[in-house]
Amino acid sequence: MAKNDQPLVMAEDFPLALALLTRLPIHASRFDRGARAAWAYPLVGVMVGSLAAMAGLIAFWLGLPTAVTALISLSFLTVLTGAMHEDGLADSADGLWGGWDRARRLEIMKDSHIGSYGVLALLFSFTARWAALWTLFNSGAGLAFIGILAAATLSRAPLPALMATLPNARNAGLSHATGRPSARTAWLAIVIATGLAVLLLGFSGIGAVVWAGLAALSVALIARAKIGGQTGDILGACQQVTEITVLFTLIT
Repeated sequence: MAKNDQPLVMAEDFPLALALLTRLPIHASRFDRGARAAWAYPLVGVMVGSLAAMAGLIAFWLGLPTAVTALISLSFLTVLTGAMHEDGLADSADGLWGGWDRARRLEIMKDSHIGSYGVLALLFSFTARWAALWTLFNSGAGLAFIGILAAATLSRAPLPALMATLPNARNAGLSHATGRPSARTAWLAIVIATGLAVLLLGFSGIGAVVWAGLAALSVALIARAKIGGQTGDILGACQQVTEITVLFTLIT
């Protein structure tokens, strides 16, 4: 089968997406699928969210304070992905606001050192998610489980869309190596995440989808204006901002 004639969905796509977006010991074949596997990114959110939510439920059932329970779930969300999204958020904050032109911004984002903007972005991200999860666990373990699962799923759905609509800002890096998915792949990811959100949250899931889309659009517009496209760091930042937005919609 020719490369351009490959089917929209293959069974190997989910393991490949897991291997790319998590640190789970997953054996993935068909690395040639690349961005074609991006439709499965929301399913990675289901996996990561389920494990993090289950860890929180166990802590809740053991009688730990809800603040500690929320911290445990947040730790799982971070560790399971190797903090790759958090790293992207920090690098994006440093580069987008620390450089005066496109070249300098991309140079800063590539630097492994973290600056003040990155530190502040991580501080805000962790505090915001911890506070939201704490509030959800205070409202009940069931609501917290559903909220974590919905946020983890919806926050990964926009990534294929950004990959498809924004050009690669540099000719290297993880996003460039993965490639750009087709519009059909991006729309499939959105449909899957929307369906799961409605299944989990009912009609309120529509509101969460809308706010998730607006959050992702904001990140995309900023990235296009400042560096002319997207990188792996921008995708990580998008996931973080969208996850926070979804969690906030669930506690208001």
